[in-house]
Amino acid sequence: MLLEDRIQANVEVWRERTQRLIREHGDFVISNVTVSQIFSGIRGVPIQVSDISYVDADQGILYRGYNLKEVLALLPKKPDHDYPLIGGLYYLLMGNEVPTLEHAIDIENEWIARSGVPDYVFKVIDSFPDSGSSMAMFSAAVVSMSSDSKFTKDYHSSTHKKEYWRSMLEDSLDLIARLPEITAYIYNKKYRNHEKTEINPDLDFAGNFAQMIGKGDDLLYAELMRLFILLHADHENANVSAHTAHLVGSALSDIYLASSAGINGLAGPLHGLANQECFNWLSCVYQTYGGVPSKAQVTEHVEKTLAEGKVIPGFGHAVLRIVDPRYTEEKKFAEKHFPDDEMFRTAMVVGEVVPKILMKMGKAKNPWPNVDGLNGVLQNHFGVSQSDYYTVLFGLSRILGFTCHVVWARAVGKPIERPKALTTRLLERMIADEQD
Repeated sequence: MLLEDRIQANVEVWRERTQRLIREHGDFVISNVTVSQIFSGIRGVPIQVSDISYVDADQGILYRGYNLKEVLALLPKKPDHDYPLIGGLYYLLMGNEVPTLEHAIDIENEWIARSGVPDYVFKVIDSFPDSGSSMAMFSAAVVSMSSDSKFTKDYHSSTHKKEYWRSMLEDSLDLIARLPEITAYIYNKKYRNHEKTEINPDLDFAGNFAQMIGKGDDLLYAELMRLFILLHADHENANVSAHTAHLVGSALSDIYLASSAGINGLAGPLHGLANQECFNWLSCVYQTYGGVPSKAQVTEHVEKTLAEGKVIPGFGHAVLRIVDPRYTEEKKFAEKHFPDDEMFRTAMVVGEVVPKILMKMGKAKNPWPNVDGLNGVLQNHFGVSQSDYYTVLFGLSRILGFTCHVVWARAVGKPIERPKALTTRLLERMIADEQD
């Protein structure tokens, strides 16, 4: 298998690099944790090492060291596509090498060959009411497939721990191959009268998802999904969802258990659900003023929102100190294909006004728009207007990153993660002893 061979060619080098760092520099201090950092969710404290992706404050997300502009330029596209194949992106993330078109197509074909969702998964989804949470359905569908785990079977057959990554990779490819059909089934259950569709072997990963939610005739929507999945595939291994998937995987839970846990983290409004809240807030602005608002009207609405103690969704970032490059790429897409879309125009007015207000009020270290600011706007243009589904699209993308981190954690032999917790009394005593 292409990816297995690629990882095998690299794994000994990575294991040696890891072991050398531990052996020769194990006492090297990376950072000192302060009381305020502990009580603020260990924000900014280095807790992981991963070469798959990294969020640079001044460049944004780097995939295997490449920024988004480089990734979009380097990854292979089919002759009739404007954006790269997702199979090529996965080869880069998992294989640590820029793929050829042949490599990308090979991964796409691997997913096609592994597609076909077990019937029990659909039954799990159908056990939810149609009005139920899209993310709960998604999480339950993913975790239900744990019974198919090849890794679990390998573990119980006494496979050497250095080889765990192989069956974890197998599970990862199986999971990803099933994602378009699972996520489309959830959409169709809730919004398209339970219509069930199947994988088309002539379409790529993004194209299959598009056709299964009824957008097969709109080639531009498939292009949007190639861009969308690429932008959301990973964002370092320390955010809530990715770190949760890693943490659960570190206990040698299979990829289905780990990914479902990550999906549950993604579902929170302080993480992946923010794209839903952002679109809903933009819609409220649009409806309040009966159309695209003026700058004065947006200023009024923003100041009212802040006065109520609420945040303006879609702005700021824990790491970035620039406009999110993912937002920039989505903005380019909309400007090229539908610059007159009224929700897009609303987002542009908001994007011009909000940073100035936030800077004036000292509300954010980074007042610039992030990727959530346009996620829903772009989906809404194509008729995917159900905002409670947007985080499922996020999850469809982000599982690519989850699986890469977990496979490589097994490949280099990372241990179970077990940080230490303190009591308040102990912390107070430590501070008092230091002051004495």
